[in-house]
Amino acid sequence: MSDLAAVIMAAGLGTRMKSATPKHLHPLLGRRLIDWVVGAVEPLRPDPLVLVVAPDAVDAFDGANVAVQEKPLGTGDSLRAARDKVADAKQLLVVSGDHPRLSSALLQQLVDEHRRSGVAATVLSFEPPDPLAYGRIVRGEDGRLRQIVENADADEEQRAIREVNSSIYVFEADRLWPALDRINEAHMLAGVTIVDPQTTWIDPTVELEPDSTIQPFTILRGESSVARGAEVGPHAVVVDSEVGPDALVGPFCYLRPGTVLEAGAKAGAFVEVKNSRLGAGVKAAHQSYIGDADIGEGTNIGAGNITANFPHEEGKPKGRTKIGRNVRTGVHNAFVAPVEIGDDAWVGAGSVITDDVPPEALAVARTRQENREGYVRRKREQDG
Repeated sequence: MSDLAAVIMAAGLGTRMKSATPKHLHPLLGRRLIDWVVGAVEPLRPDPLVLVVAPDAVDAFDGANVAVQEKPLGTGDSLRAARDKVADAKQLLVVSGDHPRLSSALLQQLVDEHRRSGVAATVLSFEPPDPLAYGRIVRGEDGRLRQIVENADADEEQRAIREVNSSIYVFEADRLWPALDRINEAHMLAGVTIVDPQTTWIDPTVELEPDSTIQPFTILRGESSVARGAEVGPHAVVVDSEVGPDALVGPFCYLRPGTVLEAGAKAGAFVEVKNSRLGAGVKAAHQSYIGDADIGEGTNIGAGNITANFPHEEGKPKGRTKIGRNVRTGVHNAFVAPVEIGDDAWVGAGSVITDDVPPEALAVARTRQENREGYVRRKREQDG
C-alpha cells in the first residue's frame, strides 16, 4: 500500500474555449497544459499517478497510466473512474489538469498540511481578483469549510465571497471511498431505483423517497428532493429543486434553484426551469425556458416557449410570469415579464405576449399571414 496516489482530472472538453481540442491538450510554451501539471505532480512521487481522460483523448496519453471517464460528470465521477487504479493508497491527491502554473512546492505544502491537521479532506482555496465562475468556499461560524457552491447555483450573498475552490484536494482514501459509495447504496436500500449508480451523482443533502427512479447520467445537488413515483433523467441536472410525486424530469433537463414541480408535472427534453413553480399536471415537454414563473395546474406549455424575465434596463429587477390553470400555450411563445395569463386562456403559435391575457381568452400577437397567389409565376415571367 502506497502512502500517496495522485489523480489528475483531464476529461473536460474545450467548450468554454470554443475549441474542438480538449482544453488540457492546448499548447502553452512548448508543452500541453496537462504536461505542466504532470510535471508539478511527479516530484511528489505518487504511486500511482493516474490521468482521468475522455474516451476520445486516450491516444493523446501514450505511455501514461490512464483511466477513462465516459461522461464529464464532475470530480466524484472522475474519482470513481480511477478507483481501481488507486484503491490501495492511503491518501489521494486530486488535481485539475488545467492549472499549468502549479508548483511542486505548493502541492507538497498542501499534502503536508493535510497530514498535520489529521482531517478527512483538505481543499486548496484561493482569492482571485475576480471570482468569475469558480465555486465559492462557504465557511461556518467556526471558520471550517461548510460547503462549496458552484457559481451557477450561488445566491447573491454567496457570489460576493472572494474565496474560491481550486479543484485541488487531498483525501484520506478510507474516508473518501465509503462516502462515494454509501450515498447511492443507502438510497437503493431504502427503495429508490438508481438505474446506473456508476453514472449517478447524488449530494448527501438530497432527499429521495422510496419508489422514485433515477435514470443514468443524472446529477442531484444541494437541497433537492424527489418524491415517491417521480422519475428523473437520463441526463438531468437538479439543483436545490423539489420534484413532486409522479413528476417527470428529462431527458436532458436542467432544474435550477428554486424550482418546484408539483404532483404529475413534467419538465421534458431540453427544458430549463429556474425559480419557478409548475403546478400539478403541468406539462412543459419540449425545448423551453421557464424562469421566475408560476404555472397553474393542468396547463400545457407548447414547444419552444420562453419566459423573458430579464429586463434590459440596468438596475431593474427580473419580472415574474404568472400563467393560470388549464392554459394552452402555442409553439414558440414568448412571455415578456411581468405578465399574467388568466385561467383557461389560449395563446396562438408564434405569439410574443407583452400584456395580460384575460381568463378564457385567445391571445394572438403576431403579424397576419398573407398569401399572394401566383406571385412566383409572375416573378419568373417578369425576370424573363
